[in-house]
Amino acid sequence: MKVLICSYLEPELIARISAVDERLDVQYHPELLPQPRYLADHVGAPLKRSAADQARWEALLQQADVLFDFDYTAIGQLPERAPSARWLQATSAGIGQLVKREQLDRMNAVFTTASGVHARPLAEFVMMILLEQTKRAALARQQQQERLWKRFATGELAGKTLAIVGYGNIGQEVARLARPFGMRVTGSKRRTEGFDAGELGLDALYSSQQLHEMLAEADFVCLITPHTPDTEGLMNDAALAATKRGATLINIARGVVVDEPALVRALDSGQLGHAALDVAAREPLPADSPLWAHPNITIYPHSASTGEHENERIVDLFCENLRRYLANEPLLNQLDVERMY
Repeated sequence: MKVLICSYLEPELIARISAVDERLDVQYHPELLPQPRYLADHVGAPLKRSAADQARWEALLQQADVLFDFDYTAIGQLPERAPSARWLQATSAGIGQLVKREQLDRMNAVFTTASGVHARPLAEFVMMILLEQTKRAALARQQQQERLWKRFATGELAGKTLAIVGYGNIGQEVARLARPFGMRVTGSKRRTEGFDAGELGLDALYSSQQLHEMLAEADFVCLITPHTPDTEGLMNDAALAATKRGATLINIARGVVVDEPALVRALDSGQLGHAALDVAAREPLPADSPLWAHPNITIYPHSASTGEHENERIVDLFCENLRRYLANEPLLNQLDVERMY
């Protein structure tokens, strides 16, 4: 079975994949791939192959049975260039919109996501924001720049309510890290039937129809919901008005889940105290966006999920799925193309 690696991995990880089963023919040609710009960069720097290299690459795609990652150099042509591929393991969790947009569902292939791989770094990012806001880190930095020694009081996380919108793998890790701080943690799921809040590690569980009720009691709101037609603009004027005044909003979902003009209005009015955004509706965030200079916004360039162990964890998942694939067992993290997650 021919397995083609479509994005850069460390050599020792390639060896780990090859060792899964002697029936695997793992094809890895880093000289034909975009080079990583940072650790665990799966898109890579812009690449222009020579005619000979392009022919080599297309021949590899033509023969591949399994793809590790998308071919980002010509993603829209993947169905035609990889006609034999029956399974693609992605390196991201949120691939539903990409598959739909590029019409990759034309492929006779199963897509599996990297769901769960990024839970720990994202949860740590959320905790960083919670602590920075509660302990007034921005004020301390400002006074340091001004060389001003002026004492102030800080808050505590204990007793504060953290609402997690879209309670899945990442949300569970966020809740696990928040509980030792004495926080009250609530969460929402699209469907709540058959789920028990306590068994999920929550103090309360809400359905998506109860969003405003959940927001009204939250000191911190963490968005982790997938990007679907139902979640676009989810945090609009009405939702932000329903949120507890002065709350902090953290978006580690997708940028379009938040109505950005409504967010600015809520921050300007004091309805929201702060917003930490790892994602934006348009990425890269345009230089003229008002989000850049807003005093109550923290911006990360879609990097909160990218951790030092990402490639290792993705390869661990891929190896497990390879074993399952060879044994004709169900694969982990199969994408539902219609639901887009």
